[in-house]
Amino acid sequence: MLQARLDRIAALNPAYCAMALVDEDGARAAPAGPAGGLLQGMTLAVKDNIDTAGLRTACGSQLFANHVPNADAPVVERLRRAGAVILGKAAMMELAFGVRSTDAVAGQVRNPWDPARIAGGSSGGSAAAVALDFCDAALGTDTGGSIRVPAGFCGIAGLRPTHGRVSNRGCLPVSTTFDTIGPMAREVGDLARILCVLAGYDDGDPLSQDRPLEPDLLLPRPDVAGLRIGLPRNFYFDDVDPEVADAVRAAADAFAAGGAELVPVTVPDAQVAHAHATAIILSDACALHEEALDHRRAQISDPVFERMIKGRAVSGTGYARAMRFREAWCRGLKRIFAGIDMLLFPTSPFPAPPIVEESHLEEATRHATRFTYGGGLAGTPGLSLPCGLTAAGLPIGMLLEGAWWNEAALLRAGAYWQARTDWHLRRAPVAPTTGQE
Repeated sequence: MLQARLDRIAALNPAYCAMALVDEDGARAAPAGPAGGLLQGMTLAVKDNIDTAGLRTACGSQLFANHVPNADAPVVERLRRAGAVILGKAAMMELAFGVRSTDAVAGQVRNPWDPARIAGGSSGGSAAAVALDFCDAALGTDTGGSIRVPAGFCGIAGLRPTHGRVSNRGCLPVSTTFDTIGPMAREVGDLARILCVLAGYDDGDPLSQDRPLEPDLLLPRPDVAGLRIGLPRNFYFDDVDPEVADAVRAAADAFAAGGAELVPVTVPDAQVAHAHATAIILSDACALHEEALDHRRAQISDPVFERMIKGRAVSGTGYARAMRFREAWCRGLKRIFAGIDMLLFPTSPFPAPPIVEESHLEEATRHATRFTYGGGLAGTPGLSLPCGLTAAGLPIGMLLEGAWWNEAALLRAGAYWQARTDWHLRRAPVAPTTGQE
């Protein structure tokens, strides 16, 4: 099994750049772990902004090209203790800042379904590695869609946990206000197992929340009877590729056939949430990278610099307005979730777009994340699931977003969907087998 994974990486990674670094010796030497470890033998790739002891953690950036941490991030420690085998580091968008996943150290990540298209970002390498069957699962990070969007574009499942559920210590963020680490895999059951391993209070992370795991989180039952699923009447189906809209609405019908109640809802101010989230994200990123922006400009690519530096144009009052909107946004979502268990809408308004000139980075990011920034702004959990293919053979993703700490309901709906469809089992043309023969 391990050798098949490594052989597959050696054969395909030069073309797709999903892995920034392969730790073949470490993977072979990985201890067996405790008997019955929850992730016993599961192979994982770790996004390259998450610390791994003795392995370069470059964050997709020349700023960190020689950075080798002395210790694992808490999430990596937890994976190893549960018996997971870390295959190496997944490539990513430089500084996790964009949707294209142009890794300034490892190269341009390419979509397994069409190498001329993006894999999504910033966790594009993590999504591509799973879709290419390099590994069973991967860790990504999500600011405004960086787990959910690449999962949608690459035809796998990706879970953004509630902000504070998983420790972010040992991970280079974009915005500590938004960022969270989360799992990506084909199977919803694998996401559930990984989340149970990752979750837990960390006193070293000032934003970590001491919240016990719900009993039904580990083994989500494939049943949606009685669940109330909200279908937005505004914004979330506007200006959407018709194939994407049709696939998501067909999924809604399938949930209804299983006993879920479809509830039309209006999400007030959804159309302006992206702009307020952007103001906070850009400001936080500029504050984090202040020294590099001023004194190591040559080590930041032009597209990333030009987009990030716009955070300095956000005034203090502009940041305050965005934070006041965030508070009202959360209150509004709380009222909506009092009447439903989750919202359902497209992960992105279109399938994976072509790899375009880097000058289009900001525009591409804004459009691809049009529906995911709201969840990042609120810190709510979101589960992206594959729900179809376009006529051109590109994956379509749907997004289930729930109230804070309600990952169990999302995983339950995801388990139902995957028990009745095989979209998550479809392989890209380059990957007709799983590498497990």
